[in-house]
Amino acid sequence: MQGKIEHLRKVQTAAALGGGQEKIDRVHSKGQLTARERIDALLDEGSFVEFNRLIKHLDGAPGDGIVTGHGTINNRIVCVYAQDVTVLGGSQGYMHGRKLYKIHEMALEMGVPIIALNNSPGARVVRPELAGSDDPYRVSDEKHAGVVFYVNTLSSGVIPQIAAIFGNTTGGSVYSPALMDFIFMVDKESHMFITGPKVIKSVTGEEISMADLGGAAVHCNKTGVADFKVESELDCFSEIRRLLDFLPDNWQKKPDQKKNEDDPERLAERLNDIVPAVTTRAYDMRKVINELVDMGDFCEVKAGFAQEIIVGFARIDGRSVGIVANQPLVKAGCMTVESSLKQARFIRFCDCFNIPLVLLVDTPGYLPGKDQEHAGIITHGAKVLYALSEATVPKVAILLRKVYGGAALGMGILPGFGTDLIFAWPTAEIGAMGAPQAVNLFYGKEIAAADDPEIFRSEKVAEYQNLYADSLALASQVTYVQDIIEPAETRRCLTRSLRLLKNKERQRKPGHHGNMPL
Repeated sequence: MQGKIEHLRKVQTAAALGGGQEKIDRVHSKGQLTARERIDALLDEGSFVEFNRLIKHLDGAPGDGIVTGHGTINNRIVCVYAQDVTVLGGSQGYMHGRKLYKIHEMALEMGVPIIALNNSPGARVVRPELAGSDDPYRVSDEKHAGVVFYVNTLSSGVIPQIAAIFGNTTGGSVYSPALMDFIFMVDKESHMFITGPKVIKSVTGEEISMADLGGAAVHCNKTGVADFKVESELDCFSEIRRLLDFLPDNWQKKPDQKKNEDDPERLAERLNDIVPAVTTRAYDMRKVINELVDMGDFCEVKAGFAQEIIVGFARIDGRSVGIVANQPLVKAGCMTVESSLKQARFIRFCDCFNIPLVLLVDTPGYLPGKDQEHAGIITHGAKVLYALSEATVPKVAILLRKVYGGAALGMGILPGFGTDLIFAWPTAEIGAMGAPQAVNLFYGKEIAAADDPEIFRSEKVAEYQNLYADSLALASQVTYVQDIIEPAETRRCLTRSLRLLKNKERQRKPGHHGNMPL
């Protein structure tokens, strides 16, 4: 028996080296970690349990280019995989695909998050004369890498799916991350694209670098494909752990309430100084968020993309919340095609996983112009309306200053969108448009004919503001605004509102699913 055990240990040790020490050294020379090193850096120390390490070790390809298994993060069970570039470049052959599919399937069946550490060029290219069991395109088994997208889709909204991109992840390997909830990329290291620079040049003649084609800056700032840009691989693992801390294990659970050292009834006096009373003056909404949430801890999602709106996770009274806030510092906080995509997807994620929504509203409306209309702002704006209407989690809105026109719909301020509680500051304005714009529209001829057009215009603006842009007048005329509160009371208001709504009964509509305007 001892001889058998010694032989097993020897084989397992060799398999743990993947493609061998020389290839491991080559990975390290690029400043990168190997697949198993990445898993060890992500998970709690000593918690990883690997599956199928010895697959294809007799063929000299141990693990077939992927490491799969489970472990814990802060003592929570997760399933995880990491593609191993030291074995056949991390390409997806048949057994690689089977392992990939099975770990997704296990996470779904166990109701635990899955974390994907991607580093693969896609499907393995096999010489015709060698095609057979190693060829992912010539298999009869329905559970393989080519259809892992199916189990990704089954998992969507059921378990959190988190992907990280390392090195080059290309071809079909990018679609599974794209179907997951969040994507992390390492700045100046990660690349993801369908077709690489060499193929592009051969087909179109265009020359482009990998960074310009699909680097972290491109996907985090321009395309919105990725959600988090980090400085290093170790930063990536730290941020994944941080993100997971805000999320539940699956759709049937709520995020854990954490011990809170920040007084939930604390007055946020600094808000009086942060937010100008003049509605046309800009300020940084992130400073408002930091004042409202526990310990100023805010995990922003897609921070570099569509910066006119801010979304992310925080805690209030120790409970996870999803923040959706206009950003007056960028495009005056106008809503756009890009911000609609960002907002709608985030709202739907929170609704899937029982995370209440806090809406911080200060926007002049949708960005006007031909470019926005031709880009399909109607359809994209409708996605936000769909997401808000569909969401049944607790929703609390705070109207800080202004909301005009269709933005009142897109930020859930008007009744009928299922926003449970709406509060307003004394600076709040609601209307079809701002007072100066309304006066110009309604009194253009009278202003032009007046003895002193500027004085006449100023008087009409003041009159309009008193009638339609006074929050106290609003409070006396409508019931859907629960109260006018002082800015400093906002954190306390949110705490008490979320406590009231924590056991809200969620009524879901009958039927299979709706047809969202995609």
